[in-house]
Amino acid sequence: MRCVIARYPFDLTKAGVLESMKGVTPEPVTGESVTVGRRRYPVKQVGQVVTRQDRRDFTSGEVVRAMTRLGFTCHPHPDAAPPAPALSPLEAASELLGSPAVPAGPVSPAGPADGTAPQA
Repeated sequence: MRCVIARYPFDLTKAGVLESMKGVTPEPVTGESVTVGRRRYPVKQVGQVVTRQDRRDFTSGEVVRAMTRLGFTCHPHPDAAPPAPALSPLEAASELLGSPAVPAGPVSPAGPADGTAPQA
């Protein structure tokens, strides 16, 4: 498959990447990584071995896109925050307006259910 990394076209195959990485010891993972065979490599290391270019010449995103298209499993940065849970439209509007959280249960305009007068 044709991939462009650092503005240079490369014809990469999954078998070719596996062969290139055979015998290469993985460096410690500090950023994005890719699983090649049974090992997990930093994407910059894989990009350097496969393209024979300096790591400063390409971004990790370029290598992640290429490896994903070839069928390898890519992993995000280990310290990356998990995606925030999706807010309902009401919760999102409340957050934007800076209002307190929406009460969980129904609110009666008559006051408390125990018959006492509402406190001001």
